[in-house]
Amino acid sequence: MPTTTRRFARTLKVAVTVVLSTAAFAVPATATPAVSGPSAHDHGRAVFVQNDRVAGNQVIAYRRHDDGSLHERTVYGTGGKGGVLAGSVVDHLASQGSLTYDPHHKLLYAVNAGSNTVTVFSVEGDRLHREQVVTSGGVFPVSVAAHQDRVYVLNGRDGGSIQGYRLKDGKLHPVAAWHRELDLDTATAPEFTHTPGQVAFTPDGSQLVVTTKLGGNSIEVFSLDPSGAPSAEPVVNSKEGSQPFGLTFDAHRRLVVADGAENSVLTFRLREDGDAVLVDDTPTGQQASCWVVRAGDHFYVSNAGSNTLSRFRQNRHAHLEPLGNIPTDAGTVDASVTPDGRYLYVQTGGAGTVDAFRIGRDGALTKIGSTEVPDGVGGEGIVAL
Repeated sequence: MPTTTRRFARTLKVAVTVVLSTAAFAVPATATPAVSGPSAHDHGRAVFVQNDRVAGNQVIAYRRHDDGSLHERTVYGTGGKGGVLAGSVVDHLASQGSLTYDPHHKLLYAVNAGSNTVTVFSVEGDRLHREQVVTSGGVFPVSVAAHQDRVYVLNGRDGGSIQGYRLKDGKLHPVAAWHRELDLDTATAPEFTHTPGQVAFTPDGSQLVVTTKLGGNSIEVFSLDPSGAPSAEPVVNSKEGSQPFGLTFDAHRRLVVADGAENSVLTFRLREDGDAVLVDDTPTGQQASCWVVRAGDHFYVSNAGSNTLSRFRQNRHAHLEPLGNIPTDAGTVDASVTPDGRYLYVQTGGAGTVDAFRIGRDGALTKIGSTEVPDGVGGEGIVAL
């Protein structure tokens, strides 16, 4: 794969014919038992939620029953502090992927935005053990991505940056040469709309994708060499007025992005040279459409301003067909789908809850109930197992 040697912008291309035809220390976690009963330790079903508490960030572990309902088990301290971006209300990190699970190593990564650190937990069922708290390599970490033995953290303030790590023996080791400044406009008010949104590996691990929201109006793509080192500069795919926020990938490795300014879902074919070719643009008809998750050929977009989830089905030409909106509690933000695709859990940062939904064979959502998250108003970060 070619390495980009200079930073440059490319206008997003529309392929119409394609659309039509195709702190490095380890301490034990602080745990507060909540509800007794059979533990998910026996069957591995759990949901983890981060509350981004400023006085001390926490991850709440819930036992997930066979019917999808949640029962609080334990509150785990991360050993760091949460943070609040200026202007944010329902999502104090204004990002996606602040709580990330690595299934291969059974590790959970949590950002501590107020401490500029990342916590590493080992996972056993619904039980966590704090293994490490390590520097994020920048200011105000908001998102984490993991692939094999490589981990990257996205920092939100001071222009934004990424920091790469090697994973060895369950611990993260920062690689100084894997740090890149993004040089975004993160100082313009309101701050929460201008900090970067998410960092993610492509499915094959050959590229690293960063969404910049209004700080760059762009999707930035770093090529990665065989060692995991990023290119000196990213390819910058820009679109004036856009706010690329949360992202995921479809079954054909196409990039699917929620655009919070245009309130639409954008699908791209990502080329080896880092160029993102737009193949579909479908509006949600809602407000603050910023987070997106996938279950099979269905996609679910969280609309914080409308208190809804928008449901879409992708056809064989990569077009997303709108299938309606489902109401949630106030402030719909980050969401997660269970590995078997049967349940969806979404944080509602206005209400401070997690709303649970059963996913039907046709992708339809049936609400199971809502579960309170301690100090959960404004919190962001959720993983369903």
